[in-house]
Parts: sequence; C-alpha cells; structure tokens
Amino acid sequence: MVYFVYLIASIKYSKTKTYVGYTTNLSKRISKHNSNKGAKSTRGRYWKLVYFEKYRSKKKALKREYIIKKNKKVRNKIKSKYLSTMLL
Repeated sequence: MVYFVYLIASIKYSKTKTYVGYTTNLSKRISKHNSNKGAKSTRGRYWKLVYFEKYRSKKKALKREYIIKKNKKVRNKIKSKYLSTMLL
C-alpha cells in the first residue's frame, strides 16, 4: 500500500494557514477537507495541495508527518519552496 504525507494551504482574510497530514488516497482526503469532513482545524476553508511525499511504509509516513508538523524549520522550508510558486 502507498501512503502520502501532504501539506495543504488555504488563504482567508489575507492569512495563510497550512495543515500537514497523511493518507492512502490523496485526492479523496483533500476533497474531505474541502467538504468540511476533514480534520476539525481545516473546516470552513478551501484547501489546495502544496506538497506531498510517497511512502510504502505507514511507519515511515507517520514519522515524516510528525517531523513536518513539529519541526518549524522543516515546515517553513517546504512552505517557502512550494507555497510561493502556488497561486491560491
């Protein structure tokens, strides 16, 4: 099975908010976020996929998700590299 670690972004009131998660079905998961059935913190916004990584191991995907969520340097590096090229 393939696991995805992803970063999505949304702009509301000129503020950018990001969310990091993992899933086995990327398109279905983003649809859930945009239909207010995803994580509670993502409700009420329109989300766009900014970045994702593929893993064959759930354990490795969860480790990477944790690193991106908790390590501000890693998260900001991804945001600065990929968010600036994306039009929201």
